[in-house]
Order: sequence, then structure tokens, then C-alpha cells
Amino acid sequence: MSEGTKVVDSPHTLVEGQRLDQPTFHALYEAMPPGTRAELIDGVVYMPSPVGLAHGIAQVPVIVWLDYYAEKTPGVQVMDNTTTILGWKSEPQPDGLLRILPECGGRTWNQGGFVHGAPEFVVEVAKATRYVDLGPKLADYQQAGVLEYVVHAMDPDEIFWFGQEKGVLVQRPIGGDGLYRSTSFPGLWLDPQALLTGDRQRLRTMLDVGCATSEHAAFVGRLAVAGSTM
Repeated sequence: MSEGTKVVDSPHTLVEGQRLDQPTFHALYEAMPPGTRAELIDGVVYMPSPVGLAHGIAQVPVIVWLDYYAEKTPGVQVMDNTTTILGWKSEPQPDGLLRILPECGGRTWNQGGFVHGAPEFVVEVAKATRYVDLGPKLADYQQAGVLEYVVHAMDPDEIFWFGQEKGVLVQRPIGGDGLYRSTSFPGLWLDPQALLTGDRQRLRTMLDVGCATSEHAAFVGRLAVAGSTM
């Protein structure tokens, strides 16, 4: 080693704001004490504060909404707070995601007990993480190719729905009837006020209507055909 050459030690623990690649982040994350929360967003480590009461309550109707749709749509899968490896610089842990199963032609795959690739549909609940979810994480999901991204933000309470248009996640306006409708998952309809207030019955009712459409039936048929040929 020549005189004056510095040896840069590899990091031994995760620290907020570190710049790491995904494999290094993942190895350090797995070595952290139980209960540690961390995400890698565009190569930067974020370590959010513990999940509070409001966040935990708001996440329940999100999962209820997605899971009820999954029950009516064979070939799709909902996940809660699952590590998702988007690429070389990104490993978020979305509050909720909905994906087409790999065996039915989905864009993600399973490897080493984790999801790899960009899910079709991601939901985040944002309170303390509002800036991150609507800033760096939005950009990260866009770069990875997530098709639709919904943020349930609090203080103030708002629903943001973004959809891919020519590689950009563009905020979509609410429909004239006060509903959002997914373009990636036909029949996935949302009354945003029902999500904000936690009205699970209303969430299910709107899904019943959406999943009774011919578009949803055709989607289920396409998934079945894709699954039979894999």
C-alpha cells in the first residue's frame, strides 16, 4: 500500500442519511436489532420513527380495501409492509402493495424470501413520512416503474393517486362521481373519503360495484389464461 493511501472501512451499522448500494444496505439491515425500521431510497438510508397510533389505525382500511379486491380477483396478491427490492439503489418497505402474481404474468418475482422488481400498485400511509412519501419515494417508485401509487396523507388528511404516463407518475384527478378507478387493476375503485374515515363497509361496497363490471371479468379471464400457460 503506498504512503498516504487511506483505507475506507465498510459500514458496520445503518445510519440515517448514509449512501449505500442495495446489497450493502440489505446485509446491514438484516444484522440490525429486531424492531429496527429502515428503507433505502435512491441510495440513501431513511430510518423513520416508530409507527404511531394514527398511522397504525389508518393502515388497516388500506389493507382491508386491497385484500377485499384480491379476494375477488384470482391471480393478484396483496402484501402488508413487505421489503421490496426495486433495484441496485432501492429497497423500500411499502405499507401496502398489490401485484399480479409472477405465475400470472406479473412484473415482480420472488427471490430469497423477498419481492424483487416494481409492483404494479403501491400504497403508503404518510404522517411523519409525508415529505419522503411524496418526494424521494415518489421519485424512486417512478424510476422503478411502479404503475400506480397512492398516498394516504395525514395532517392534513388527503388522498393522492398517481399513475404512470410515459414513464412519469402523474397525479390523477378524482372522477366526477367522487371515485378513483385503477387503470392497472380493473374494478379497483376507491371512495377516498371512505379511506380517510376508515369506512370499511363503504370501501367494500364500491369494490363490489367495480368488480361486477365486464372490465373486471375480462381482467380475471386474462389472468387465468396467463396462469395456465406459465
